[in-house]
Amino acid sequence: MNTEQIKRDTEECVLHTYNRFPIAIDRGEGVRVWDTDGKEYLDFMAGIAVYALGYHYPGYDEALISQLKKTIHTSNLYYHEPLAKAAKALCRSAGLSKAFFTNSGAEAIEGAVKAARKYAFSKGRPGGEIIAMHSSFHGRTAGALSVTGNEHYQEAFRPLLGGVRFAAFNDYESVVSQVTDRTCAILLETVQGEGGIYPAEPEFLRKISELCREKDILLILDEIQCGMGRTGKMWAFQHYGIQPDILTCAKALGCGIPVGAFVLNEKTAEYSLAAGDHGSTYGGNPLACAAAACVFEIFDRDDISEKAAEAGAYLAEKLDGLAARHSCITAHRGLGLMRGLELDESAGAGAAAALALKKGLLIITAGSNVLRFVPPLIVSRDDIDQAVAILDEVLDEI
Repeated sequence: MNTEQIKRDTEECVLHTYNRFPIAIDRGEGVRVWDTDGKEYLDFMAGIAVYALGYHYPGYDEALISQLKKTIHTSNLYYHEPLAKAAKALCRSAGLSKAFFTNSGAEAIEGAVKAARKYAFSKGRPGGEIIAMHSSFHGRTAGALSVTGNEHYQEAFRPLLGGVRFAAFNDYESVVSQVTDRTCAILLETVQGEGGIYPAEPEFLRKISELCREKDILLILDEIQCGMGRTGKMWAFQHYGIQPDILTCAKALGCGIPVGAFVLNEKTAEYSLAAGDHGSTYGGNPLACAAAACVFEIFDRDDISEKAAEAGAYLAEKLDGLAARHSCITAHRGLGLMRGLELDESAGAGAAAALALKKGLLIITAGSNVLRFVPPLIVSRDDIDQAVAILDEVLDEI
């Protein structure tokens, strides 16, 4: 099927909830993809931070093929080895105790909110309130939208889940002002992604962690985008010397296979979800868990997080140089291989991404006017040099 036919059939039969780039991706290899016309692209969006290992990393495809030959689905009424292996690896990596596997990041957020409210209920504090952050993004299901601090995403879908208060990210006093005797959890992204690539400030996150311990409030960290080695450590919170009570993850957890999870510490698990409180037909299926287990094995064996830290430092250096050459860049921020360049009003991030596409670079935006960099964690210095050279041309032209 040629590109134009693919586009026509998609627009005819698929609900138009995405403004898609005008190409059809056919295949990938390493950090590059090719469209159905045979054009090659350097991929610096990685399926929106999903393809942490790039395309066809050695051992990944083989693990999935091996599981496909056994079974894809059994239901959660039975035990199976991939679930046990993936759960053990996930809990060990995060220093937490119990995992629940979902099909997506939004489902992981839904489960985390339920777990927090059940925890408060079990402690004799029903009707628990959640404090979330302005400019956050946690997903597009009704529950995830309810804790997403962005009016644009919410306004058409009210009424949403009640009992949610919003505070300013990186403003401790704003958070404190929202705390009541009904507060059961504080939810935030360790690095805000869709909001514009804003890392939590160390003092802010430390104080939030202390507040949660003092008042028996659960700290929920959303690392759906910033986790799994993206920032140069396996989990972004490990930069801060704190531990969440609940962690949510997805995207790179399966490196292409749809899988998410929320993970609880021992205290939360003891008073939280029990048999019958939560479930998922497909969540934790053998194929998804085989992918996650394989990803953890590769990360451990090949020091992927350390490589991401090195590549992230080099990318930061090159982006600083790009910012020095172009006055339209007003800020550069991020951690590891999760970075953003904020542009002024004279240069549109959307227009820059569209022009980069024509020049063979896939990159996406975040926030109101930010170019977002979330390449595969295996990206090389040569790849980074090529991407920055393309953006240099793009920013000259726009």
